[in-house]
Amino acid sequence: MAETPKPVPDISPETRPYWDGLAAGRLLLQRCTGCGTIRHYPRPLCPACHGFGHEWVEAEGTATVHSWTVAHHPFHPAWRGAPPFTLVTADLPEGVRILAPLRDAAPEALRIGAPLRIGIEDNGQGLRLPVLHPT
Repeated sequence: MAETPKPVPDISPETRPYWDGLAAGRLLLQRCTGCGTIRHYPRPLCPACHGFGHEWVEAEGTATVHSWTVAHHPFHPAWRGAPPFTLVTADLPEGVRILAPLRDAAPEALRIGAPLRIGIEDNGQGLRLPVLHPT
């Protein structure tokens, strides 16, 4: 049986720096040049002041657990055989949240507020994505 490829994002000119940053091993976030609000996921409009201007800043690389879920069923054929796996919603010190898979720990080890380190790994299809590791 042929393996189903994992879906990949549509990379737009607005999000290209984000994906290029991950390819280089850096998690980049947008900062509004009008009001300074950090935003993640990348998008063209600031949710605070509705300005279009932004710059890219590197995330500190740390986070804390906000919440998590354990997926027991594949939500797409490409993840057949992968469950169970843990997806963590994490708070970054920059004031945004990220959703990424947990690595190097069982979900039983998690607690709200637990410290995490952001890593970046290849998804096996040439795309690099953020992952979370306990510290």
